[in-house]
Amino acid sequence: MSNYAVEVKNVKKQFSYSRHKNNSLKRAITQVFKKKDTSKDSFFALNGISFNVEKGDFFGILGRNGSGKSTLLKIISEIYQPTNGSVKHDGKLVSFIELGVGFNSELTGKENVYLNGALLGFSKAEVEAMYDDIVEFAELEKFMDQTLKNYSSGMKVRLAFSVAIRAKADILILDEVLAVGDAAFQKKCTDYFETLKGSGKTVILVTHSMGSVRQFCNKAVVIDDGCIIFAGGADESADVYLSIFEKKEPGVVKPAKHKGVELVSASTKVEKDYVNINFVIHNKTNTPMSDLYIFADILRNTQIVTGFLTADIGEGIDLSARETKTLELRLKNIFGKGSFCINATLRDGTQNNEVIDSRVDIVEFENIFGKDEYYPIEAIVERV
Repeated sequence: MSNYAVEVKNVKKQFSYSRHKNNSLKRAITQVFKKKDTSKDSFFALNGISFNVEKGDFFGILGRNGSGKSTLLKIISEIYQPTNGSVKHDGKLVSFIELGVGFNSELTGKENVYLNGALLGFSKAEVEAMYDDIVEFAELEKFMDQTLKNYSSGMKVRLAFSVAIRAKADILILDEVLAVGDAAFQKKCTDYFETLKGSGKTVILVTHSMGSVRQFCNKAVVIDDGCIIFAGGADESADVYLSIFEKKEPGVVKPAKHKGVELVSASTKVEKDYVNINFVIHNKTNTPMSDLYIFADILRNTQIVTGFLTADIGEGIDLSARETKTLELRLKNIFGKGSFCINATLRDGTQNNEVIDSRVDIVEFENIFGKDEYYPIEAIVERV
């Protein structure tokens, strides 16, 4: 396989689903003798995927929900078999697709460490040697003798991740594991992935965080509707991924090319009582613009926590010709601890709310204040 850790060649995966269930013995028997089963239809989750991952690559797989990423990971991990095509890998492969698979809720945390370690191929002596490090990393020293059913979901994930990263592997497959735990534990995860860069291990990462892609990956592919639409460097791939959302949103007109007004960037400053957000907007044209507004969603782990509309808190945004303006906002900090990102859309209030520019994951921020838990909230935002 020369220098390739993973080779994916023309992989297709077809799934069938039934429109009519065989909910009686008579129907089940009659279906056997039918020459053509017209009750079934099928679709391709993957339709001719090909790429190579070189040894030592930190390789990203990007795509919207439903694009085929998870199916592809399961084929690479040999959980699914492809309908057509082939996948080869050179070296021991370990998947972090579903953390905690194999855990038993009736066993204690300590017993689950030994159980999960055995599933990863470690001997009892090897688990004993690494046990203290696992517990310390998971920050669960006081809870290891409790049964897992009494753990919170966050505690289970921390323990599962702490065991999983000890796996002896040449190739690691990571599916959204950068989002596990609270902010402090995510920092530990980030530090761990930093150590993987340049370590010689091959990493395949699936994530919706373009910040993580730009930080860790050196190459990536973008999948949409079961096909690769781009393959190249991390920054270019992240840009293509973000453009998918702009193209898929109904009625979107790309103003950076159309009207010449652009939502350039955003920055945040997190305080105990407030999250301060600054949006930078630039008018490239010689024509003044008026009554613009921003619609923003704030997300954690790809789930929308809250949102706001600047039109609800005062006058619209006005821009002179060639002007760059910073819109300063202040959001009450009623979030829980954790990492968040913001998706923002710039709209024109004078033209039937026409979309002028939209940015997915325009800025990320980490909140170290508040409780570990978080809930969907109705945020209160104000103009500074």
